[in-house]
Amino acid sequence: MPIDVIYLLEMIGVVAFATSGMIAARAKNMDPVGVFSIAFITALGGGTLRDLILDNHPLYWIQHQEQPIMILVMALLFSYVRPLAKIRERNIVLPDAIGLGIFAMLGAQLALALDHSWFVASLLGVMTGTFGGLLRDTLCNEVPYIFRKDQIYASVAFAGCWLYFFMEWWTGSQTLAMATGMTFIVVVRLLAVKYDIRLQRDPEMAQDEHRL
Repeated sequence: MPIDVIYLLEMIGVVAFATSGMIAARAKNMDPVGVFSIAFITALGGGTLRDLILDNHPLYWIQHQEQPIMILVMALLFSYVRPLAKIRERNIVLPDAIGLGIFAMLGAQLALALDHSWFVASLLGVMTGTFGGLLRDTLCNEVPYIFRKDQIYASVAFAGCWLYFFMEWWTGSQTLAMATGMTFIVVVRLLAVKYDIRLQRDPEMAQDEHRL
């Protein structure tokens, strides 16, 4: 996939995850510094972990300082522009799903470019897509999506990475493969939230639903 397309995806992912971080921070009544900090960690935390594990230096956001600058501008607008400040926490699902899909693909793609195996690449894809959100939820005193029984999250990213690998092997097109993997992750994540699709249900909850 051309570098400019990968960079565009990276920027879209940064915006999506930063937005989810800002919504979560405002829901906790944080000031502009807190909003920026949570947005920064959410958007760039997964990529930072990926680069540290792969010994990829300098870190991507240090090479591209326009990303943290953009997050700072977004945080200021989000804190002081009244319509943006009124966005509620329930609106976090869509940008979070988009960020998850994009960063899972980018993490897996970089690992493959460095000649790592599909399995290692899939794990790095999941880490890249989930670690920022994990930090966001932890710092906002919430149980992270990745650890919730009622959320299909990391498993969707893992499956999306393997779909990307298979599609690239089958079609020979990295662009089509990454687009397919991203679309799968975003759509399945949104459907899981909408229709309450889970990997595991508590027996008591299942009995209650059956009685209803």
